[in-house]
Amino acid sequence: MLKTRAKYALGQVVRHRKHPFRGVVFDVDAMFSNTEEWYQAIPEEARPNKDQPFYHLLAENDQSYYVAYVSEQNLVADYSGEPVSHPDLPDLFGEFEDGHYPLEFQMN
Repeated sequence: MLKTRAKYALGQVVRHRKHPFRGVVFDVDAMFSNTEEWYQAIPEEARPNKDQPFYHLLAENDQSYYVAYVSEQNLVADYSGEPVSHPDLPDLFGEFEDGHYPLEFQMN
């Protein structure tokens, strides 16, 4: 049985260790759950281990907004206190407060 605990929480703001983007965690996979094609597209020397949490982020950089899928080893907490401006944030979260976004969505 896989025993994995996610380091980052839903609504938490994080940054990528190597690439210039940050985002808000909106989902977590206990281990890699994307396609093999996506995984193989990562250069071999940079490929993360599949047996760790992977995070779905509402991400932003200086040019755009997008959804990112990032391994835990490639993330660090963002303590800047700056909100993220992704346009989809209001669909899932409340207003930015105390460095994170509270979950606020309704189930159908």
